[in-house]
Amino acid sequence: MSGYSLTTLTAGKTTIASSVVEALASQLSGSILAAGDAGYDDARAIWNGMVDRRPGLIIRCRTTMDVVSAVRFAADNGLLVSVRGGGHGIAGNAVCDGGLMIDLSAMKSVRVDASNQRAWVEPGATLADLDKETQAAGLIVPTGVNSTTGIAGLTLGGGFGWITRKFGLTLDNLVSVEVVTADGEVRRASATQEPDLFWGLRGGGGNFGVVTAFEFRLHKLGPQVLSGLVVHPLADAETVLKEYRQALELAPDELTCWAVMRQAPPLPFLPEEWHGKEVLILAMCYCGDMAEGEKATARLRSIGTPIADVVGPAPFTAWQQAFDPLLAPGARNYWKSHDFASLGDKTISLLVGAARSLPGPECEIFIAHVGGEAGRVAADATAFPQRSSHFVMNIHARWREREMDQACIGWARALFDAARPFSVGTAYINFMPADEVDRVQEAYGGSYQRLAMLKQRYDPANLFRMNQNVMPARSTKAA
Repeated sequence: MSGYSLTTLTAGKTTIASSVVEALASQLSGSILAAGDAGYDDARAIWNGMVDRRPGLIIRCRTTMDVVSAVRFAADNGLLVSVRGGGHGIAGNAVCDGGLMIDLSAMKSVRVDASNQRAWVEPGATLADLDKETQAAGLIVPTGVNSTTGIAGLTLGGGFGWITRKFGLTLDNLVSVEVVTADGEVRRASATQEPDLFWGLRGGGGNFGVVTAFEFRLHKLGPQVLSGLVVHPLADAETVLKEYRQALELAPDELTCWAVMRQAPPLPFLPEEWHGKEVLILAMCYCGDMAEGEKATARLRSIGTPIADVVGPAPFTAWQQAFDPLLAPGARNYWKSHDFASLGDKTISLLVGAARSLPGPECEIFIAHVGGEAGRVAADATAFPQRSSHFVMNIHARWREREMDQACIGWARALFDAARPFSVGTAYINFMPADEVDRVQEAYGGSYQRLAMLKQRYDPANLFRMNQNVMPARSTKAA
């Protein structure tokens, strides 16, 4: 082959000579893949099975200097760029069509300093990789709820899960980062070094560069927590959710309880006659003393007449992986979400009604209970603005057959539109699908203008645009 045809930032095409690509490859610790190479299809496959894009080239990085070479190569040639960490993002921005994909998935090192309660994590690590190393020392970083999620995208967009109410968002526990910006320079950002950049990276997604190392503050936890599920018939959901809402008003920060409405999977503790029937699941975790946890969860567990109650002591790592089988890669996924300050009666009625018309057996509506420590951070302290929201709703449409696309996506959009009047207007960027580009400014609220100014400073050409994109402040239209 005399050269490689790649998509440019202006949606055109440019040809890169084979000799140039070969010279680049000789500088890397990693490797370069093109269509037809062994491993190319595996490298471009990501969690959301709806995304089937073919990059012109994939640079599989192993070191920070590999990332520097990849970014400089992209900038010098004006190439469309995507950056893959864990490849779990719903929008599929990890993969571009025709451009250059910078693949960080081999950079998975996790190093823990137990005495100083710090962890240094590379961007290809998953939550399971991180939990394995930190829990070995009885420590933890608060992260998400699916262990195959990548730490990079989760952190840069926010990061909330079972212990957020006690320890804050993932990004609230970020101490520093090493990042390669659009000019190909390696920078360190923290509260004292390039603090404006550090502000933007905590919530601004991948807009400002490629993070090659995260330094996190660790907390003591585990190895066991009190966790598990209480399952109710969907017929009781409105009554249960109203009592759930009341119980959470007095919940300590150590307690988190999420509500999920879906068809019951064939879980071994559920009577067989309930498999495939609509249920409401209260999923709870108490990250403190077990005896205190029994007291704190008692009211939630006393609501109604559940089908099953399987709350008990469990290793935190096991609880972090409990939902992995329901979120395995390869299925088609489409999400819509809203932030709520409270769960009003009309909101509850709307959500329960939508759960009675699920378009497929893997579709679900979940309500995440947040607040606590995450809600005590000032809205302008980081780029993540939605500190006053106590509930995050995610409409998770998930299915297998392409023929179900219209029904599943339509169901999610209809519920999203109906729930909008009850929302606070912000949005969690990690839950935003690819078709919500017009919602980015709304999602960031009061943080957006400052983000746009930072974008102009660190990435004026908008090299990093495969994300929930913030346009550089001086731009008047999309590049």
